[in-house]
Amino acid sequence: MGEQKLKRNLSFISMIALASGAVIGGWLAEAPYWFSVTGAGAALIFPILAVLLIPVGLTFAELTSMLPFASSVDIWTTSAFGHKMGFATQWMMFLVQVVEPPMMAFIFITAIGYFVPIPKGMEVWIAIAIVVLWYIVSNFNVGITGSLANIFFFTMIIMSLIVSGSLFLSGHWEAGNLTANGGFFSQGFKGIFVAMAVFSLKFIGFEMTPTMIEETNFPVSKMWKVILSALFVPAILYFVVVMAIGGMGSWDVVAAMNMPEPEFINMYSMPKILAILAIIAGILHAVTTLMGFWTSSARVLYGAAQLNQLPKVFAKLNSKGQPVVANTVVLVFTIFFCIFSGDDWVQYIYAVSCIAAGIVYFMCCLDALVLRQKHPEWKRPYKVPCGKLMFVLGMAVSVWVIIGSCLELAIGGYVSLIIYCVLGVVMYMIMSGYRKKNPKEHELITLTPEDINKGY
Repeated sequence: MGEQKLKRNLSFISMIALASGAVIGGWLAEAPYWFSVTGAGAALIFPILAVLLIPVGLTFAELTSMLPFASSVDIWTTSAFGHKMGFATQWMMFLVQVVEPPMMAFIFITAIGYFVPIPKGMEVWIAIAIVVLWYIVSNFNVGITGSLANIFFFTMIIMSLIVSGSLFLSGHWEAGNLTANGGFFSQGFKGIFVAMAVFSLKFIGFEMTPTMIEETNFPVSKMWKVILSALFVPAILYFVVVMAIGGMGSWDVVAAMNMPEPEFINMYSMPKILAILAIIAGILHAVTTLMGFWTSSARVLYGAAQLNQLPKVFAKLNSKGQPVVANTVVLVFTIFFCIFSGDDWVQYIYAVSCIAAGIVYFMCCLDALVLRQKHPEWKRPYKVPCGKLMFVLGMAVSVWVIIGSCLELAIGGYVSLIIYCVLGVVMYMIMSGYRKKNPKEHELITLTPEDINKGY
């Protein structure tokens, strides 16, 4: 395993840009869904969620500092509960990461549709073309991804703030629109409950940072700063954007739109350049999210191969230090979700992602709790304050996310989720068969802090 190693080309700023950029999704097309779930009250839901997810985020930081491997959730859970649970958790982690690229592809299409009408039935094919293009880019040096993330991240934030500020100062923004037709939380308690669960998807991304830890060139003790930035930078931005959009029209008006910002700009004859900026920012949101999650998805497979839970070919790196086979598998799964997401792609992907994320968050908090007892001697460059309490709080939030997301998932989503789980069982059985035939070659590996400098 030590012959090939990922290259450490990601700086502290690049990781913040990748993590925060991945978290900051495309409200350009998703805002109507936000308003349909809970109205303008979504503005408050996001900061509250950021606070509630702190225990989970800090848990990831402690585990990453203790066991800084690309296998991340796999090795953490393996160390706590064994290889079967480790593989199962890693398989759920892969689902969390791999459903994001197709969502971003559809946001691309929504943005392109503002300039050029997309023929009915062509959306899926264009989405597939977009992910194939990124597949090609993904096989080059990861430093390119980091540099692009830096540029796109800061550019999109500036553009988003310019557009939001223009809406606030347009003369058409009215506080009364925030509470019109049903109040600030238009769907009542049910809307709040569901929003608190499914909107957690808009923070999915902080958990991908450990999968890239073997490619960073800064101390692991700083990872908590990266993770918290990935929670609070998006939370503040979401708050500003939702308030800006919500004041331009009542929640039901926003919910009926495709792209609220450009549509309001056109509706009130505001400068066209603002609509263009909104769409460019939306495209950059999608690009940074696509880059981050694609990179993480491939590292999840690479990490499982490190532990011999997947075939070693998944750990094979090309001359640019990229896991080319893992990237190819990510492409296949991404195309699958592009094809089967259907017309309600936003709701579908939100719910599926959040169920899987809730499971992963719960298991990692439980891992940290168990490993504090099982291996208190392991060095933790970063240690969560009030650890046991924080871990329990993290598990409670995770259960909330799972239950709320299940309420939003249609029957087709459950079917695809079951199929995905069955695929995981089949893959595990196939590897078990290989292991019986050649136990030495496919022997399961459990990494410990002693392996940090051994080339894994």
